[in-house]
Amino acid sequence: MTQSLQRSLGERVGHALAFEFIAIGICAPALAWLMDKPLGQMGVLTLMFATTAMLWNMLFNYLFDQAQRRMGFHRGFKARLCHALLFEFGLILVLVPLAAWWLSISLWTAFWLDIGLILFFLPYTMAFNWIYDLLRARWLARREAATTAQACRGA
Repeated sequence: MTQSLQRSLGERVGHALAFEFIAIGICAPALAWLMDKPLGQMGVLTLMFATTAMLWNMLFNYLFDQAQRRMGFHRGFKARLCHALLFEFGLILVLVPLAAWWLSISLWTAFWLDIGLILFFLPYTMAFNWIYDLLRARWLARREAATTAQACRGA
């Protein structure tokens, strides 16, 4: 279990980039359509959101891994729900003022825009990380099996 929690900086960057690129591909056109704003304007906002979220994602997941090591909890539904809620709450503190400024809207309106995004990102965050962890566990198991097989052949 300890090895499965150890992630390199490169893996953390790849994880965050995959998360954000998929989200941008979904959110920019959806927000442009829903808010009747130009795709370019919403695309830039989405990119600013993604950059902020990506940096927060790497830091937050590192801290979450550290908390799991110290507390020894299992990443079941409750832990993943807590993970997603805390992650999104941290983003609200930064993204609401950014959206208000970029779109020239009130903080209140920006807050409700962010709530709408949370309604998308909460299940997206949970699903993405759960799927990522499952695929990563399979990859680590295959790598370990290959290493073991290679060691047996060499012995």
